[in-house]
Order: sequence, then C-alpha cells, then structure tokens
Amino acid sequence: MLAAAYKWRWDGSETALREDKSAIRGAGPSTGPIFRSGTPEMIRAEHAAWITACELVRAVMRAAARQAIPARKGRRAGQPVHPREISFTAARRAAITAARDGTATASLSAAARRDRRDAVLHELGRRRITTGRDRHRDHKTKAGQAFPAAGRGITTRKVPARITICGPLAA
Repeated sequence: MLAAAYKWRWDGSETALREDKSAIRGAGPSTGPIFRSGTPEMIRAEHAAWITACELVRAVMRAAARQAIPARKGRRAGQPVHPREISFTAARRAAITAARDGTATASLSAAARRDRRDAVLHELGRRRITTGRDRHRDHKTKAGQAFPAAGRGITTRKVPARITICGPLAA
C-alpha cells in the first residue's frame, strides 16, 4: 500500500513539478536560483506568473486531449485521450509560438483565431507521449563536473586498510 501511495505521489506531483521546472532556463540546484528577482515581493510575483503560465499550458493540454481522436490500436485503443498523454513541452512551445506569431491576438477575426487554435490543438493531439511504462531514467546533473566521469566499466574493490606509523627520522 505504501509503495502504491509513493507511485501515486510521484505521478501526481513530482512529474508535474518537473514539467513546470522545465519551463525555466537554468533551473536546478547546481545552476543557480530559479527565481531571478531580488526582493520578496518580486519573487512572489514571479512565482505567481510562473504557476499561471504552467497552468495555462496545462489548459492547452486539456483542450488538445478533449479534441484528440482516440488511438486505433494499442492498450489505449478506443479510450479518450488523457491530458497527460499530451506532451507538456510541445504544448509549451505551441503556446509560445502562438504568442510570438501573433496568432492569439484580438486583432485577428474570431474565425481566424478559432481555425488557428483548432489546428494547433489537432497537431498537439497527434503528438502523444506514452505514460505508465514504469521507466527509470538515470539522474543527470545540469552542470558539468570538474573531473571526468568514471564510466560504467569501473569496478569497486575493497581491500583491508594498511596503517604505517613512522617513527622520528634518524639523524
């Protein structure tokens, strides 16, 4: 029961947090602070903006999942597409591209905005990721180490310690 609860915690919160952190360049313990602001008030504002942006990307993922056509074969054949099957990275890039290209602005006609939105959601619905494969990925550091990596062929040997006590040097 505890193992199942841990997996549920990992799937429910840690995966989403890792996705959210992927939206920040240079995020991580070895690359410096996540938030760049210098005052507590600005850090709170930056945090709120970050959470809002990530939730907007998830809203795009939910919309793409609602519009996506279910898979025809495989273990999810005929089942509705779950938002977790939509790539967070692809949805984030699509949202950024729409903002940069001006395809999400009010200056466009409602029909043009709707057509562009539907095209983007359709494309995201086709770019699915497979979830629940119980994969494990090696932990990677975001910053390079000062010493070369040992490689996988190195074996550890245990030997008894040898202590030598030297007396004073003879004159």
